[in-house]
Amino acid sequence: MDSDKLQALITLLDDPDQAVYEMVERELLREKNLQVEELEHIWETSLDELIQTRIENLIQQIQFRETSTKIQDWANQTEVDLFEGFFLISQYQYPELKIKNVQSQLKKISSDVWLEINNRLTSIEKITVLNHILYDVNKFTINLSNLQSPQNCYLNQVLETRKGNPISLAIIYTLIARDLGFPVQLINFPKNPLLAYIDRETAKKAHGEDYDSSVLFYINPANRGAIIGRKEIEFFMKKNENADPNLFETPCEDKKIIKLLIESLISSYESLGHQDKVDDLNAIAELL
Repeated sequence: MDSDKLQALITLLDDPDQAVYEMVERELLREKNLQVEELEHIWETSLDELIQTRIENLIQQIQFRETSTKIQDWANQTEVDLFEGFFLISQYQYPELKIKNVQSQLKKISSDVWLEINNRLTSIEKITVLNHILYDVNKFTINLSNLQSPQNCYLNQVLETRKGNPISLAIIYTLIARDLGFPVQLINFPKNPLLAYIDRETAKKAHGEDYDSSVLFYINPANRGAIIGRKEIEFFMKKNENADPNLFETPCEDKKIIKLLIESLISSYESLGHQDKVDDLNAIAELL
């Protein structure tokens, strides 16, 4: 934006007339090249509280617009990247978040697992090693003391605090497992996502040739990676007659996983009464 024009508009930000402010706001937001850095500099050099408040609102709108564009571009890809989707949702709340920082943290965990496994280990033994590194060494856990906190859904916060909710821990587990080459798929199990370990050949050897599933076993990331067998699944099905019998064989697409994460965030912000965040996230969810 032309600096003279910008300065002229900025001088009107303290106008007490709401109609004037809304006109200035529209004009500023119409400028696609308006940089957040420009507004931050003005905020830092201004002593007017009203101007600072209005600049903060403008910055939030610009950052939301940029994040929405990135998420829409991500969702329009033929094959989406789960990590990128998780990162972009986190960047909605933390615009300055750097992708390399969180990538390196995840890579450190998967590298620690890789050092402890070898080809002689069975699938269950490999998952046991992953569970040890994730839950015993790194102390990841469900944030039971504050389960409704939105911070449980942001990748950088979960990596920093080692606390999340069922969907965020399931995504982190999936990302690490995939990086290690483990054939896992997230299953949208009611209220608590599970991971299915897909290995048709081994599954038939373990359960018999008449076994009609590719799933060797299931994993519950919310319960320290507990391994769940077919009998437990069948028990659940008997107790829940209305449950979809195909549920446990149908992998959840990565785009849907991110939508589940957004829905969890919306629920958290609704419980806190942050309607502005709810509106933003509903708008983002509609892009997927």
